[in-house]
Amino acid sequence: MGVLKVRLGVGLGPGMGVAGFPDMVDELEAAGVDSLWLSEIVYGTQVEPMIGMAHALARTEKLKVGTGVAVLPGRNPVLVAKQLATLAGLAPKRVLPVFGLRPARRDEWNLFPVPAGRRAAVFDESLLLLRRLLTEDNVSFEGEFFQLDGVSLPDRPARPLDIWVGGSAPAALRRVGRLADGWLGSFVTPEQAKLHVETIKAAAAEAGREVEEDHYGLSLAVAPNGLPPELARAATERAPGVDLDDLVPTSWDHARRLIDRYLDAGLTKFVLRQAGPLPWSEFLAEFLPLAQALHN
Repeated sequence: MGVLKVRLGVGLGPGMGVAGFPDMVDELEAAGVDSLWLSEIVYGTQVEPMIGMAHALARTEKLKVGTGVAVLPGRNPVLVAKQLATLAGLAPKRVLPVFGLRPARRDEWNLFPVPAGRRAAVFDESLLLLRRLLTEDNVSFEGEFFQLDGVSLPDRPARPLDIWVGGSAPAALRRVGRLADGWLGSFVTPEQAKLHVETIKAAAAEAGREVEEDHYGLSLAVAPNGLPPELARAATERAPGVDLDDLVPTSWDHARRLIDRYLDAGLTKFVLRQAGPLPWSEFLAEFLPLAQALHN
């Protein structure tokens, strides 16, 4: 096995809305940043992931763009497959879809309706159908939630899209092993990440498949100007009892040390996002040397 590629991408912070989005995309392209990641935040200033991906891909030639993380259950997987196939056809090798179970914000849960108590089952079936539509010529499907008879997407990408999944619950990790091509975690310590990678690999082996060694990543908020209360609350809710120093770096040196620990745990892909009162120009100026130092 060759040397695993370490890559750092940028995730948008809550202060980056539609008005500054085009210029920010242009800056990332000019600076040679590997990737941009768009979160599923409906009641906020952030751009909608699919629309933002289309805009960013249209005005760049090298920048990869991903969803970090978009909600799949509650969306029709046939329409999602068509969107992804179209994007991948227009921007080959630059579309990075990552899906999750539900929105991060509780007040947005009702925006992606599924039958009561069946969200995980809808996710599994949607993900299976999505993958088939993106890889097979003729898809017939008789599931609990979706039925298709001889459906084909003629403009599928020549190279199959890698579809990653987020989440850190045991069921989410097993889903990655059974159905996905990679994992993008958040709010987990390096020690927890190592155990999560092992869980994913075991589930993949049990399913007779394999997740590539460099398809394990993490979304990491960086708060060098102070930890915002809302971020501290979110981290505590997601990882109760865990030292926040193991979850949210509060300086760029701290971020580098934490990333080194995640590298030792088996992760190689990282999405760094702004947190707190951190101007975009300051974030990018500190991000670029760190990304260059870790790029191999």
